[in-house]
Order: sequence, then C-alpha cells, then structure tokens
Amino acid sequence: MAKRDYYDILGVQKGASKDDIKKAYRKLAIQYHPDKNPGNKEAEEKFKEATEAYEILGDDQKRQAYDQFGFAGVEGMGGGPQDFSQTFRGFEDIFGDMGSFGGIFESLFGGGGPGGAGARRGGGPRQGANLRYDIEIPFKDAVFGTKVEIQYTRNDSCSVCKGSGAANGAGRKVCPTCQGSGQVRRSSGFFSVAQPCPSCGGEGYIIEKPCTECGGSGTQKKRQKIMVTIPSGVENGKRVAIPRQGDAGPAGGPPGDLYVFIRVKAHEYFERQDEDLYCAVPISITQAALGAEIQVATLEGKTIKVKVPPGIQNGKLLRIRDEGVPIQGRRGNLYIKLMVQIPVKLSKRGRELMEELAKAEGENSTPKPISLSELSEQ
Repeated sequence: MAKRDYYDILGVQKGASKDDIKKAYRKLAIQYHPDKNPGNKEAEEKFKEATEAYEILGDDQKRQAYDQFGFAGVEGMGGGPQDFSQTFRGFEDIFGDMGSFGGIFESLFGGGGPGGAGARRGGGPRQGANLRYDIEIPFKDAVFGTKVEIQYTRNDSCSVCKGSGAANGAGRKVCPTCQGSGQVRRSSGFFSVAQPCPSCGGEGYIIEKPCTECGGSGTQKKRQKIMVTIPSGVENGKRVAIPRQGDAGPAGGPPGDLYVFIRVKAHEYFERQDEDLYCAVPISITQAALGAEIQVATLEGKTIKVKVPPGIQNGKLLRIRDEGVPIQGRRGNLYIKLMVQIPVKLSKRGRELMEELAKAEGENSTPKPISLSELSEQ
C-alpha cells in the first residue's frame, strides 16, 4: 500500500509554517489518540500516520530532504514508529500542560524515550544517551576539512560486571511495583499517560545484589580521546555524528551516538557564501584605468595571477573559477572585489600628472546622479 503524502496527512500546504504544522499535528493527535478511541484500529493507524508526518515535517533538515526527494530523501532519517521516541523528546511545547506526553508514545510504539520502559519490555536493554561536544575550528579548516582530536567524558560499560549491573552470581527479579512492565499509568482527562516505574527506573526488574563497582548502573565514567574527521565545506552550526561514541546503555544496553557541533571562526580576509569564497583586493587608480596583472593570495595559500581589465570601476567583481569551497568532488568559485584606492597625499610630480590628466580628459562639473540600484549591484 502506497504511503500518503505527509502534507496531505496533516492537511497543510507545502509552504506551511512550522507553527501551522505543529497546530495541525496537535489537533490530529488529540482527535485520534487511542485512549479516546479504545479498540479503534483505524484511529490508532491515523494517529501513527500523523506522528510520522510530523516527525519529518517538524524537522527542517528532514523536511528539506523530503521536499526535494520525497520518501527516498528521508529513508533512514526517521519516519517510522521505531524512531518516534527521539521525536517526542522535544514535543513538550506542542502539548503544553497535558503531562508527560512521551509516555503515550511509549505505550503505543514500544517506548525508547527518556526513561521509557516500553522499549525494554521484551525488546532488550535500552540504548545509552546521545552526547554533544562543541568545537570551534578555523575558517580554512572548515573550507578544506581537517581532523580534530577531542577529549570528553562518557559512561562506559562497567569493567567488573560487564554492564549487567549485578554482582557475580547475583540475579534479577521482577519489579513488584510494575510487575515487570516497567511502567505505571495515571489518568489525566481524556489521556492515560504511561510513565517509567519509579521503583525500577523503567527496567521492569530490580537487581538483587548490585555490582559494588558501579552501584548497579552497569556503567562507569570514563575519559575518552578520539579523532574527529571534519569534512570539507562544513558550515557553521552543522554537526558531525559519530556512531556509538555516546553513553553506554544501562544493563548492557548499546551506546548512544556522539554529536560534534561545529562553530567556524571568521577569517580576516575571506568570507563564504554557499560554495563560493569572496575577498576584497585594493588596486590603484592607474591600475584601474590602464589595466594590470596583479598577484592575489588564495585561502589555500597559493598565489594566482589576476588580469585587471582597463577601465574597471570600483567595487566590481572578478570571478576566478574553481578556487572556492570543495564539496562532493566539485569546487565553487573565488570572487575578488576590486577596491580602487584614492591617494591620500600626492607627490609634487604626481599632482602635476593628475592635473595634466584632468585637462586632457576633461572634468564633468555637473555630474548626473547614479541610481542607487546600480550601486547595490556592484
């Protein structure tokens, strides 16, 4: 059965704002929530369908990929019930004071949210937390790529109990509070909200004799050093994902991921716009009037010869092909903005020559104003 378009599911136009998308999803989630429609499989499917649509359209990166490539563009980025728990971590703003809304999805999709017990019930240990690390790199390294060594602290599997949390020979027993479900439920109006069991932390069992090394958590703090590869062309604010380098999961669960967020330092001379680089280079009046061949240093550190055509005006751009940002096997361009510099002080001979030039070429004592739109295009 073919999947429905995500915009059609939420009933919004393709150009809808994030606010409109959020409102549309909230309305459908409340309308079709299974607790309001007990035993209604059609309502439950519509609820899941709306949630999947919101997971994609509520995220700028996923929405852009979906708009450009359709379902193929978001394959592996979410859009399925197994990934919903990550989406709902940031949904408190949608449902306001409705309580712990994440518990609803744990009960429907098998959990996996913060402390979600449903993911563990019959599904094995839960995954560890994702971690964030912020770095600042030079402009040049962001353009051409680099490798950066970082150090950070993460929860690693306990070396004594191998992540189980139990002392040697000790076992586990079913939690008496939740009877092994890992959840307790409470009612709030129309909603029945599932929350992690306070006795077992959502695990569904308790350890009879905890490991003395880790106190039963199955993890220990560890200082870690790794090398991070920064790809060429990375932009300010982007992140690099490093799988399985986050916190180890409790009770032997798999580790989360590490996300390295990148800040790019401004360069003294160069600026970037998409795949292109820009810089400004000063030239003299005579070079602008007569034309010249100048040498310009690129961001890469090499020197290139640039021909200045005669009569070029102040602020004009010269394009140097394939000297911009390298991205996915291609390179952008370098644009050089020529700034004609007027001498602040002339020598006696220079003044004489300028006066001769003025007489030879004539001076316009009644210049016509220039359109501001023409100036903005320079």
